[in-house]
Amino acid sequence: MAILDPWTLDFVSSSEEQTLRLGVRLGELLQPGDLLCLSGELGAGKTALARGVGRGWGTTLRVTSPTFVVVNEYPRLHDGRVLYHLDCYRLEGPGDVFTAGLEDLLAEPNTVMVEWPERIEKWLRPDRLWVSLTYASETRRKMHMKAQGDRAHKLLEEFKKSAFGV
Repeated sequence: MAILDPWTLDFVSSSEEQTLRLGVRLGELLQPGDLLCLSGELGAGKTALARGVGRGWGTTLRVTSPTFVVVNEYPRLHDGRVLYHLDCYRLEGPGDVFTAGLEDLLAEPNTVMVEWPERIEKWLRPDRLWVSLTYASETRRKMHMKAQGDRAHKLLEEFKKSAFGV
């Protein structure tokens, strides 16, 4: 694990199970209005991390990438709040954002997790936690977290303590 500065964190996950567990830690910390961006090529581990985030959030539903439907909703068991999970892989232009109604979902106080966020970056709130995943080997994934904004910074600090004790 490397803490480059107070706004970034680099680490390596050694297995899909570890990626899932790290996602659970992150999901437990999400609050209404948080924006989590999961970036990386196909096979980089975005879906495994997203499954963990959903579990940590407290949904009983199986988290899957909404590649074909664009948005899945995951209500939290104890209070009914919804985690919106967007997959922007198939979006091709600005019109798709409006056609899919994403501008409303991206507004606060919704809690949103976005795969392929670079495809809609100009519509994203400025306060966000950006997680870049990179395939390192069959089992290992490099992760780079970058907080942008005060709430994302607090979320990153909480995640460091929860996942790594620092």
